[in-house]
Amino acid sequence: MKKRISMVALTFMLVLPNFINAQDSNFGNWLIYIGNKKINSKWNIHNEIQYRNYNAIGDLEQLLIRTGLGYTFNEGKNNVLLGYGYILSENYIGDTDDKISVNEHRIFQQFTSKQTIGSVTLNHRYRFEQRFVDDDFKMRFRYFLGLNIPFSETSKYYVSTYNEVFLNTKSAIFDRNRVFGGIGCNLNKNLKLEAGYMNQFFETSGRDQFNLIAFVTF
Repeated sequence: MKKRISMVALTFMLVLPNFINAQDSNFGNWLIYIGNKKINSKWNIHNEIQYRNYNAIGDLEQLLIRTGLGYTFNEGKNNVLLGYGYILSENYIGDTDDKISVNEHRIFQQFTSKQTIGSVTLNHRYRFEQRFVDDDFKMRFRYFLGLNIPFSETSKYYVSTYNEVFLNTKSAIFDRNRVFGGIGCNLNKNLKLEAGYMNQFFETSGRDQFNLIAFVTF
């Protein structure tokens, strides 16, 4: 138990500077569905929908749809995946109330790895993206480190926290950083829900979101 508390404390100490440095922050809402269809013990199909709002709901910021084919190995601890994503962004023009629509098609490759330390689960994700944003082409690398820390050995509730950094292949190298902290619940072996606060920190500004996430395995 002491080790579990120490890991939570260490995680928040590492991510605290992101909260402190965030400027001009405004609060939004992300509704996220993440699905995983097992074809067999090795192969899986990833499917994902994210509906992102500038406010509580109704002011669309982004609609993101992702899918991909993955292969699991090392007794289920590792997965490699090739995927495609479509992203529709509704960006405000300057300080006006006018918006412009931006379409992005994205190809990505990722490697995920799972570790357990006692009852604590660590998730690593390395993702490389090739982004076709209207008439522009960009590439980006992302690294995600997440921790799931159960309330007790037998509890279905857990603390969920993660940090993800985004790096471009061209200037400016730093793209953004995301920090999340919340509570999760394993409803059954096929469904878990998470709800919590996320800060997205850019080079000179930040944005806050309330995230509601459903993870479905079928």
